[in-house]
Amino acid sequence: MNHHARWIWLPGDFELWLGARVMSRRTERGQPNPPFWRLDRPAQIVVFEKRFTLADADTVTISAQGECFAMIDGQPTADRVLTLAAGAHHLFLRVYNPDTFPAVLARGRLIGSDRSWSASRQNHRSEPADSGDFAAPDERPDRFKLATAPQAAVSVSRAGQALTVDFGRETFGYLKLHQVSGSGSLRAVYGESAEEAAAGDEAETWDDFQFADAAGDFVSPHSRAFRFVRLTWNRPLTVDDVSMLREYLPVPRRGAFRCADDELNRIWDTAADTLQLSSRELFLDGIKRDRWAWSGDAYQSYLMNYYLFFDNALVKRTTWALRGGDPVEQHLNTILDYSFYWFIGIYDYYQHTADRDFLAQIYPKLLTLMEFCLARRNGSGMVEGRPDDWVFIDWAPMDKRGEISFEQILLCRSLETVALCARLLGDADRAGHYQRLADDLRALTLTVFWDEQQGALVHNRVNGALRRDVTKYANMFALSFGYLDARRAEAVKTNVLLNERAQKITTPYMRFYELEALCRVGQQRHVLGEIKNYWGGMLRLGATSFWETYDPTQAGAEHYAMYGRPFGKSLCHAWGASPLYLLGKYFLGVTPSAPGYARARIEPKLGGLAWLEGAVPTPNGDIKVRAADGEITVATAAAGPATLVIRGVRRPTCAPAAAIRAAADGDGYELDLPAGGKYTARY
Repeated sequence: MNHHARWIWLPGDFELWLGARVMSRRTERGQPNPPFWRLDRPAQIVVFEKRFTLADADTVTISAQGECFAMIDGQPTADRVLTLAAGAHHLFLRVYNPDTFPAVLARGRLIGSDRSWSASRQNHRSEPADSGDFAAPDERPDRFKLATAPQAAVSVSRAGQALTVDFGRETFGYLKLHQVSGSGSLRAVYGESAEEAAAGDEAETWDDFQFADAAGDFVSPHSRAFRFVRLTWNRPLTVDDVSMLREYLPVPRRGAFRCADDELNRIWDTAADTLQLSSRELFLDGIKRDRWAWSGDAYQSYLMNYYLFFDNALVKRTTWALRGGDPVEQHLNTILDYSFYWFIGIYDYYQHTADRDFLAQIYPKLLTLMEFCLARRNGSGMVEGRPDDWVFIDWAPMDKRGEISFEQILLCRSLETVALCARLLGDADRAGHYQRLADDLRALTLTVFWDEQQGALVHNRVNGALRRDVTKYANMFALSFGYLDARRAEAVKTNVLLNERAQKITTPYMRFYELEALCRVGQQRHVLGEIKNYWGGMLRLGATSFWETYDPTQAGAEHYAMYGRPFGKSLCHAWGASPLYLLGKYFLGVTPSAPGYARARIEPKLGGLAWLEGAVPTPNGDIKVRAADGEITVATAAAGPATLVIRGVRRPTCAPAAAIRAAADGDGYELDLPAGGKYTARY
């Protein structure tokens, strides 16, 4: 049997189906709450074809996810086990599935379905089929589900017809009631805090269950996020005990971080727990309240993923699901900036993976979304929010009218993404077109919004009138994207990033980019203090995962309120896990200097720590780094060389020997470390 055979489908169909299934599960205060944006369906009919030549006779077994019409060499056949003679053949399968999506599996000794097969919507536009890890006839892709494992409660307290259960930390899964007996109704109120579980109808999620002559264990049909649960029921129903089935994506943690500061170690561990809880069929934002995939949140999850899991499949599933189908009629999640994050996520995905095949698959979707975005520019060539757009940026109060410099910076990077993909795929005309648009927009943005007196980009222009307000958003993104020359970058560092009078950022969402920009200008010591103050502040309040927002001036149950609801805030929110990325990229200092880590760049920064060590996953293995004052040890991954950068004036030594040269920027030295070795540099 061909062990490389996989279930195949039309690219994007699996993810459209999965995304709709996942994001329609949200419930809020006892009622379903599906997304408020369009959810697209997969194709109902797909044609799969393969022309091949057998060197010997073979028997091919066909399995279909849906109703299948088959032809072999132009002749219809109802057989699903085909005996084929040696020679050339043409296998044609037309599959109809109105419920999930069409897919097929063909397995023989010599031939098997894979991405070399073509798929089409019967529109005369065939493309290579897509596949995953589904390899057996009974492993249909529409049966994909997460793993579960039993988890006991840490404490259970009983008071009459009520139980209050604490599982010790934020978790996600199915409530299990042990030895339910009798008839009656039971309500389970879920809480990320004890106060929420006790809040009844003011909690965000609950379930009502009805039992008739029950006798035995019961598992909830719905998975929920919670730490605490309060159960109440009416007589004569009885419940002996409570546990849960934890639901999770079985993806190993490859990244690691430890240092001399124990609180920072706890922050990294809690960030890892937060991202793991949010990494499910897709990257979700808040696992309690939203349970949706949001493009801005997902983009940050992708970056954190590269320093913890390096799970490419999860990135691709989320990217496809967010994009949806054509025609494009609104921005992703209805948010102007979120369409741009989708493009930028693909740019970074390629830098980390060098996965050209995925670019080829998704490329048509880049083009149609970009043309939608460009068609919504104004007469000056800039984007601005229209009545049907949500201009989000961040939760902080700000003027969101007119041409906002931040949005132009994101569009510029998005255009660069499409240009990059076009170049890699040999589409030279489009590559030149989109690169020119990017260059022109970058020049226009810097010309219009740069305020020489303030040494910063101002926030917006409304009806042709430039406003002088300065916010951090455009400035820190322009700096991180390399759009500012050395003089302007230094001005932004002083006048914006380190300016105590500048408007504060209070969400982990934008603190991610603020701290990244500070790291890029060498402020690791400052960033370390900010991480300890902000994320450490949540830990000191008892957090077991990181929150949607954190305001240290609040107290008690104030920390749980958001959106005008007492428990509206998510206490496990993907964008809260950004220390994973910051510590991996800017303290361990590991980044790809060539796509897919064909070469890594390693520049550890202690930031005032006595020592740090950890691992960063790459496509070719894990790069391990340990740094202390005067000494750095690096174990390079098996298939990729690395450049170790050491700042300072003293020429380092290296054992075993490595080529050493002056750094390209004149500050310090660069050491060429071959793949698959362990090197210690002293300086």
